[in-house]
Amino acid sequence: MIMIKKSLEETTCRVVSSLSVLAITISLAACGGGDSLTGAGASFPAPLYQNWFVQLNKEVPTLKVNYQSQGSGAGVEQFMKETVDFGASDVAMTDEEIAKVSRGVLLLPMTAGSIVLAYNLPGVEGLKLTREAYVNILLGNITKWDDPKIAQANPGVNLPNLPIKVIHRSDGSGTTGVFTKHLSAISPAWKKEIGAGKSVKWPTGKGTFIGGKGNEGVTANIVQNEGAIGYIEFGYAKDEEKLNMAELENKAGKFIAPTDESAAKTLANVQLPENLRAFITDPEGDDSYPVVTYTWMLVYKQYDDPNKAIAVETMIQYGLTKGQEQSLKLGYVPLPTNVVERVAETANEITPDFDIKVN
Repeated sequence: MIMIKKSLEETTCRVVSSLSVLAITISLAACGGGDSLTGAGASFPAPLYQNWFVQLNKEVPTLKVNYQSQGSGAGVEQFMKETVDFGASDVAMTDEEIAKVSRGVLLLPMTAGSIVLAYNLPGVEGLKLTREAYVNILLGNITKWDDPKIAQANPGVNLPNLPIKVIHRSDGSGTTGVFTKHLSAISPAWKKEIGAGKSVKWPTGKGTFIGGKGNEGVTANIVQNEGAIGYIEFGYAKDEEKLNMAELENKAGKFIAPTDESAAKTLANVQLPENLRAFITDPEGDDSYPVVTYTWMLVYKQYDDPNKAIAVETMIQYGLTKGQEQSLKLGYVPLPTNVVERVAETANEITPDFDIKVN
């Protein structure tokens, strides 16, 4: 890889970087001839990220980004081992994990979305689940669909006398981390018996529990098993015609369906801290959907290869601009404007040879 030369070429990099994404090809060429990036991690944002990177490559042919959907746990692990250029996780890295990365870490929320309880019950639509009901389903205490604790919130709905099959993640998962943080926040019993984490020990002796790898695997298992219910990212459920999504009782006691609007209202009630790590465990607001999360891109503060650093900022700029336009179409929540600006400001620390523009 050709190193960036000072003087004229360095000036070219800075000047061209202030232009549109379409001009980035020229910037990368002037700075040494393009680059490729590899990333791995969360399956939650994978459909969106993969869409971004295909579109980015069409606009900037000199830049190729390869992202592997392997789960947040694997993404954090590979990022810490520095075997990838960037990682992705639905649970922000801890201070202890960050301290182990010698090159420094930036945690960048790039999109957000809901985690839903999708179910496979032919003929049953608009299922409402109280907090007590869905916690006890996942604890294995409610094992039949016509249980009174489910029926009480669904008058007039013909609930079948079917066994409930709980579908969960079998891999280290940020989706599991986010969902179990929520369950721990609303249920002392869950917090005591199971707790929160990317991987937890499911109460398999108390009911039917089936593991699936990635949001993809959980979705497939729900589709294949009548009577199944499982937690997946909204976009996966939205794209699967055979699945319905339950309306969940929120902190205000209202049953809220997972929609673009209800997720956006949840985010509106969340203030991002200085380090951009916000955990939305039990949001306020009458109209807030109760399980919404930011998902983070993990990047290094320093890249030994200056072309790589420019490529990373280029990727981030695309995600914060044209990439946000793709979010709603794929079932994600576009970042609020103030969040976009804060992420851009933080990511601009990576290299002085590229200036991220989001306006």
